[in-house]
Amino acid sequence: MSGHNKWSTIKRKKGAIDSKRSKIFSRITKEITIAVKEGGPDAEGNARLRLAINNAKGVNMPKDNIMRAINKAEKDPDNFHDLSFEGYGPGGIALFIECLTDNNNRTVSAIRSLFTKKGGTLGTNGSLTFLFDRKGIFTIQKDKIKMDDVELDLIDAGAENIELNDETYTLTTAMEDFGKMNKKLEELKIEVENASLQRIPNDCKTVDTSTAVKILKLVDEFEENEDVQNVYHNLEITDEVMAAMEKAE
Repeated sequence: MSGHNKWSTIKRKKGAIDSKRSKIFSRITKEITIAVKEGGPDAEGNARLRLAINNAKGVNMPKDNIMRAINKAEKDPDNFHDLSFEGYGPGGIALFIECLTDNNNRTVSAIRSLFTKKGGTLGTNGSLTFLFDRKGIFTIQKDKIKMDDVELDLIDAGAENIELNDETYTLTTAMEDFGKMNKKLEELKIEVENASLQRIPNDCKTVDTSTAVKILKLVDEFEENEDVQNVYHNLEITDEVMAAMEKAE
C-alpha cells in the first residue's frame, strides 16, 4: 500500500482543524443529514449515522452541534445528494471531486468554472475511475489501541495494511470490507478518530514544481467550495514541492 503514504501527503491540510473547523463541521453536518434521511435518527440502528458521529467526535465537534444536526435533519431534512466530477488539471494531473449538494446547477457551474479558469479539462463521469482504487481508511490514535492484542482480529476483518504514522495508526481495507472492519472495531470497543471510503491513486504522476504548486492551489480552491466534500488527485508530492507550496502560501 505504498500509494497510501502518498495519499497521506496529498491530504496534508486535513490536520489543520483549527483553521478549517467551520468547513469540516459543515461537511460532517451534511453527512449526518444524509445519514438521518436514509436510516433515521437512531444511531444504534443506523451504521452511517454512527460513522458520521464518530467522525464528528474525531474532529472535536461539540456534542450540542451533533445533536442539533440530527434534530434538524429529522424535522426538516435538506435534500442533499451525491455528485462527483472527474477531470484533468495542469500537467495532466487527474482530479476526482466528490460533492454533497442541494443545488446541482450551482455546483456544476462552480466546478466547471474552476476547471476552465485554471487550465483544466472537465471529463465525463467514469472517465478517471480506473486511476483510483476505493479503499476503506480508518485512523486510530496510537494510545486508543493495543495493536499487539488485536492485530490478528483486524487482519481477519480485512485489514490490508496497518501503518503507524507518528501518533496514529492507519488501517486500510478493500472497499467491500469497509463495513466489516467498522463493525469489528465497534465490537473491540476501539475508538476511531476517522473512518471513510477514500479514492487512492494507483500511480502518482510527477510534474515540475511550479505546475505541482498550481495543482495544490487548485485543490485548495475546490475544497473551499461549500458543496465539495473531498478532492483526490494523482500528483506525486515531493519534499521540494511541499517546500515550494509552503513558500507560496
